[in-house]
Amino acid sequence: MSLDHAALARECAAIARAAGAAIMRIYDADYTIERKDDASPLTAADLAAHHAIVDGLSMLAPRLPVLSEESVEQASWGERRGWTRYWLVDPLDGTREFIKHNGEFTVNIALIEEGEPMLGVVYAPALGEMYTAWRGGGAHAETPQGGSVAISTRAHATPLVVAGSRSHADPRMSAALEKVGAHELIALGSSLKFCRTAQGRADLYVRYGPTSEWDTAAGQCVLEQAGGGVTRLDGTRLAYNTKESLLNPDFLAFGDVSVDWAQLLRAE
Repeated sequence: MSLDHAALARECAAIARAAGAAIMRIYDADYTIERKDDASPLTAADLAAHHAIVDGLSMLAPRLPVLSEESVEQASWGERRGWTRYWLVDPLDGTREFIKHNGEFTVNIALIEEGEPMLGVVYAPALGEMYTAWRGGGAHAETPQGGSVAISTRAHATPLVVAGSRSHADPRMSAALEKVGAHELIALGSSLKFCRTAQGRADLYVRYGPTSEWDTAAGQCVLEQAGGGVTRLDGTRLAYNTKESLLNPDFLAFGDVSVDWAQLLRAE
């Protein structure tokens, strides 16, 4: 069954806005912080966004399964391995940034088909920024300063602008960046690192340490459709639903696909 990805992207953007509104109702209110089994934080905003998205996607495409970070029970690998098309969702990416009140958190909605992100929506409700992309349709950004515009990556500049995690620094990052030469490091939360690279405001995002597939899928689609790429450290493309674990390997996200970033970072 073929899908109208452009129409779905518009509907998903509306769903993301509804989730963002639910998040912002809690953002300035009093809320408690719980801890999941992996010690990561959980707030009422995560759950409110989850319900808004799951309800919206269930109405939009009732036959497609939804894999959300905040689902009470995750589908087993035995079930997931048979999925050829499904929604992959992080209702509130950057809960630590939400708690810090710095605005750098996002709502991520992706459509995965045969292991590839075919549609991606990233919404930063506190910043008023919306990013949408779908296979063959390019990437688009909507900000408070203007309407929706097409975005694209840039040829890497000197000094290189590197986007790094604000809350998940890793000592391997410094060692890797010594190999790329002069660079400026900017700290960002959530999937905004993908979006800044897609806009041509950053050149490279290197991620060491655990992330989950719902953290990256929507941002990967935005970046790829803007002309960039997302690969493992061995240079192969980051893929989805290929194994039992939902954890990603270490990866690179970059704007200029003419550069062999994986080789550059491996160079002695």
